[in-house]
Amino acid sequence: MNNIIVAFPKMENAKSIKSILIKNGFRVNALCTSGAQALQHADMLEEGIVVCAGRLQDMMYIQLREYLPPQFKMLVVASPNLWEEREAEGVVCLKMPLKVHELVSTLEMMAHSLVRGRTKKPHPPMRSEEEKQMIQKAKEVLMARNNMTEGEAYRYIQKSSMDSATGLTETAQMILSMMG
Repeated sequence: MNNIIVAFPKMENAKSIKSILIKNGFRVNALCTSGAQALQHADMLEEGIVVCAGRLQDMMYIQLREYLPPQFKMLVVASPNLWEEREAEGVVCLKMPLKVHELVSTLEMMAHSLVRGRTKKPHPPMRSEEEKQMIQKAKEVLMARNNMTEGEAYRYIQKSSMDSATGLTETAQMILSMMG
């Protein structure tokens, strides 16, 4: 399963969470009492999930989220008054007192989304110089004829491409043939 870092200000709480996770088939890579320790461990891993308290010894969870690499998700276990007003991307919150089945099912969902995100993002193929020039010409035609900025012209080509389920190059070619 995924890499998990457990960070709580009290080591006994971190150890309790770790034992629950291990009993349910998760691999816990590190136990930490501070955000700085969690960040050190995260830097050694490609991706993972940080299970933490709302407040650590040296920072709040929202600060830790800001410093974590983007391929990490965060599960905050805290009282709702700590997290209800602040939302951050990649953060899931569970309220205290913690129910074991909620912790396990939430972590399973987060782990699944990490795996899905990994397999879902193939790199787009590189465009040839000819294709780049065709897209550039289509942008120039749109800018000249419709008084668009370059950004607006590109977004128009992009949106048309998505709407017609064709590639950018193909859409640029259609624009050039219609307006040429």
